[in-house]
Parts: sequence; C-alpha cells; structure tokens
Amino acid sequence: MPELPEVEVVRRGLERWVSGRTVASVEVLHPRAVRRHAAGPEDFAAQLRGRELGAAQRRGKYLWLALPGTGSSLLGHLGMSGQLLVQPEGAADEKHLRVRLRFADTAGTELRFVDQRTFGGLAVEDADPSDPDAAPMSLAHIARDPLDPRFDDAAFLAALRRRSSGVKRALLDQSLISGVGNIYADEALWRSKLHYERPADTLTRPAAELLLGSARAVMSEALAQGGTSFDSLYVNVNGESGYFSRSLDAYGREGEPCNRCGTPMRRAAWMNRSSYFCPKCQRLPRHR
Repeated sequence: MPELPEVEVVRRGLERWVSGRTVASVEVLHPRAVRRHAAGPEDFAAQLRGRELGAAQRRGKYLWLALPGTGSSLLGHLGMSGQLLVQPEGAADEKHLRVRLRFADTAGTELRFVDQRTFGGLAVEDADPSDPDAAPMSLAHIARDPLDPRFDDAAFLAALRRRSSGVKRALLDQSLISGVGNIYADEALWRSKLHYERPADTLTRPAAELLLGSARAVMSEALAQGGTSFDSLYVNVNGESGYFSRSLDAYGREGEPCNRCGTPMRRAAWMNRSSYFCPKCQRLPRHR
C-alpha cells in the first residue's frame, strides 16, 4: 500500500497539473470507486461538474482537493492499487479505469482514477470547520504525519511511551501518527536498532526521539527519490515509478547481510504482514 512519501508525490503532481482547473464532466465507470460517496455516482458527478479544484492537500495517506465556495472537497484514497493519473484526452483507457474527470480548459489532459483491486476510492465530502486545514470530516481521527509542519513532537512522544503494545503496532496506528506503513516502519526501526515487538512503554525518551527522527528522515529521503515502487501499481500522476526501493536497509531484504553488521536479515510473520529486521542489531529485550 502506498505510504506517506508515495502519496505526497501524487499530491505534488495534482497540485501542478490539476489544481485551479474547472471540471467539465465526470464519468464513473465503476460504482465501487465512489462507494464512500453515500449519495451515489450521479450525485458525485453532479457535485463536481462545473466546480474548480483547489489546492491539493494530504493527511497521512489521504488526498483532497478543495472545492472553493462549497465548503466541501474531493477526497481520495489510493488503497492498495489506486492511481490518480493525468493523461492526454486521446490516450487509450487503462484496463482498470474507474473514474474520469474532463476539464473545461484547452490543456488537453484529463484526470483518471485507476484501481485494479478497487480498495481505494473517491468522494465529495464536507470539510471539518474545526480543522485549520479544512480537511474532510472523515479524517478527524487521522493524526498528522511527521512531515506536517503542525505535527506535535512532544505530544506524540508522550503518547507513544504510554502504549504497552509493540512499537511497530504503535507506528502503524493512524490515530497516533499517520503516513507510516509497513515499509517505513521497518526502515525506521532498523535505523533506531529497535525490535518491532519492543513494548513502546519501555522506550526511553532518547530512544523514542531517535525513532521519530528516523521515521522522518527515511520518509524524507524516500520522497526525494519519488517514493518506493516494487511493481507497476505505484506510480506518480505521470505514470513514473519511484526508485527508493534501491535504498532500503530492512524491508524485503530477508537473507541479505545487514548493512550495519553483516548478519543475515530475517523476515517474521506479523499481523498478516511481514517484519524485516536484523537479529543482532534489533534484539528484543528479555524483560520489560
């Protein structure tokens, strides 16, 4: 699933190629793609038709474009395989094209939502009046992410050190910190020399600060390289893949030597996923 750097790359593409344009028509080719829009596909299209798309914004893994003057936004989530692509109007339709937005200008491009597994989706949703970013109402439970200027380091560190769960589980809790997924959690834990099952409430303040700094650093580095792409499912709005996968120290490196100590990396089943770690550098403490 795309994580914060991958979604931020898409946000930047939308800001460049879509923000400020007026929607001329909307075509919903698969109703599941707008299932989060309770009023249905026809209302979804009607809410967007003739509307200008404002600035592209992000909260964790969610994207939205404000609809100026309406108090609402176009909200999107990529799910496992969703893609928001800016394509020439005459380009052949993708096999899994779900929604198409055409614009009233003469730029010659359109916005397409493509989703093979249809876990992602789009919706028009009212903004939260109490949120300074005017985020959609459904994002009220989503915490800010480490790259957000309003992220509260002190509050996060205090909340993290109150958790009795394993530290990786805490990192993936989107109500505590958003945008961190399986890949970057493993990378941050490797950099911090922490075992994924280490109880979060056993972390010292310096260890917790190192973990937050590691998460912030690895996601910033990934963002600079266009995100992490393992296959053709994750691309930016121009269909280009990121290449941070070449720089990973932990994720996907089972059996390869640890880049720090040379010990073969291990993979362990964890919450229907995998955790990659160095058994020497990231030992689980025997006692709490």
